[in-house]
Amino acid sequence: MTQGTTDKDAADQDAAGENAAGPDAADRDAAGKRAARKQAPAKAAAPETAPAETRGGLADYLSDKALRAMIRLALLLPPATRGRMMAALISRVVAPLAGYRDRAMANLAHVWPEMPEAERRRIARAVARNAGRTMIENYDVPGLLARMKATPVTGDGVAAIEAARVEGKPILFVTGHYGNFEAPRAALVARGWRIGGLYRPMANPFFNEHYAANMHALSDPVFEQGRRGTMGLLKHIRSGGMGVLLFDVYDSAGVPIDFLGQPAPTLTSAAEIAVKTGALFVPFFGIRQPDGVNFEAVFEAPIPHGDPVEMMREVTRRLEARIEADPGQWFWIHRRWKPKRQRKRAEKRARHQGDD
Repeated sequence: MTQGTTDKDAADQDAAGENAAGPDAADRDAAGKRAARKQAPAKAAAPETAPAETRGGLADYLSDKALRAMIRLALLLPPATRGRMMAALISRVVAPLAGYRDRAMANLAHVWPEMPEAERRRIARAVARNAGRTMIENYDVPGLLARMKATPVTGDGVAAIEAARVEGKPILFVTGHYGNFEAPRAALVARGWRIGGLYRPMANPFFNEHYAANMHALSDPVFEQGRRGTMGLLKHIRSGGMGVLLFDVYDSAGVPIDFLGQPAPTLTSAAEIAVKTGALFVPFFGIRQPDGVNFEAVFEAPIPHGDPVEMMREVTRRLEARIEADPGQWFWIHRRWKPKRQRKRAEKRARHQGDD
């Protein structure tokens, strides 16, 4: 289960082409590299030391210490104050320095080229503010659970999920990086539900240690992205459990599905798991309210089982409707489309077809 609240690491991993809801692609890449090493000529044995990116270097250690200090400081403040502080910090400092604001504006121009630059800039600021609030909200698990317990659970899918729970029928929730995507899950967990999922480990191993612990604190079982984690989630769902997956990140192994008018490679794994397990397939959204603090937890009508591609098209349409209603709540920082990469891949396929 990808956590968009860890803005820098999530965005950096997305830039590297990893996918939140599609661990199989990463596994295939790893397997390909292992096979290539086997076929390559033998080399002198390397020292038995883990690579820096695996064990974490000084830069990772220091950045984690700074981030932990910032989180501890923020958590000392009242919820409304800490939310405003993090919103300002991410939008005014982190987003401009890390290039997130420019990336959000580029994505907006890609899908809505007629939008005035001033409006794109306004939305990019709102995106960064929402990301800052979401990050610190999800680091206060007891506070989030308490707040969401008092939040009404609404939508056309509420009756269906309540009936499925009574009957012991599995449920797979699906959502995107919109509003606070953990808020609906927290609303159900606070009411006694048990909802698992996948998370993508962060590139910084020091940060990943407390990040993963925080994911488990909300609700178990939570599985690390990868083939083993996917199988664990599949087993959990198949046994009548509930889980959640986020689908709205780029994956080159995905099927091109139009998203806001532009093709976006999208994995169908979420729909395939639902079909394989017979799970109810339910989109949900945690919609931030105008006060910046409270949410509406909306559970939409279940998507009928059928062709997984068409199921994902419908999930995409549901997310598009939410984005069009309030674009500032979606995580435009993600490289969702990667048009240059898509164009190069298309040209390469065309050349290969021409050679045939």
